[in-house]
Amino acid sequence: MKADHKKVTRLLKTARGQIDGILGMIEEDRYCIDISNQLMATEAILHKVNREIIKAHLSGCVREAFAQEDEGLKNEKIEEIMAVFDKLER
Repeated sequence: MKADHKKVTRLLKTARGQIDGILGMIEEDRYCIDISNQLMATEAILHKVNREIIKAHLSGCVREAFAQEDEGLKNEKIEEIMAVFDKLER
């Protein structure tokens, strides 16, 4: 992985902490909207992590593949990115 390990790890640990907090909120039977707000905050962090990883992939792995002569490798990287776009559209 070419993304900033420290940044990605910090964000994921924050998301994990939020999930633990959400589980506690559910156990305490807290207000639904408060739980929903925390879920959306956690999702935002996970989206940020995914963006960092995709950005690193594009600027590292994909750039390296396109510097090569291998058309198959280039097509493979394009297909990988298209598969990610397909999943993001869901």
